Amino acid sequence: MPDLINTDQNCASGRFYIIKQGETLTSIASKVGIPLALLISLNQGVDPDNLPIGGLLCLPEETPCPSGLFWEVSAGDTFYKIAQERGVSVEALRDLNPHVNPNNLQVGQILCLPERGV
Repeated sequence: MPDLINTDQNCASGRFYIIKQGETLTSIASKVGIPLALLISLNQGVDPDNLPIGGLLCLPEETPCPSGLFWEVSAGDTFYKIAQERGVSVEALRDLNPHVNPNNLQVGQILCLPERGV
């Protein structure tokens, strides 16, 4: 799960992501499963070329994962491997992660998982 903390610092949802070294707005949006445009709109004034390590980015009230089940991508993971291990279909995994390129999974990326047997 991404690093989320609750605070009321200029963020309507009170949900924040803590920026880590080497991250970009694109990689963070992918990790938390939201469109890049939404992350940018929630964080106007943030310089995308100079993200401060340890800084906070405002997140929306809820991330779009209806099951509440998540998978953090490890080296060697593929949609097929994850689907087999979780007992779900590759199609269900793709449907829940339309923002993810299944041919370019990133270590540390967070995927929404369907319920088992889907």
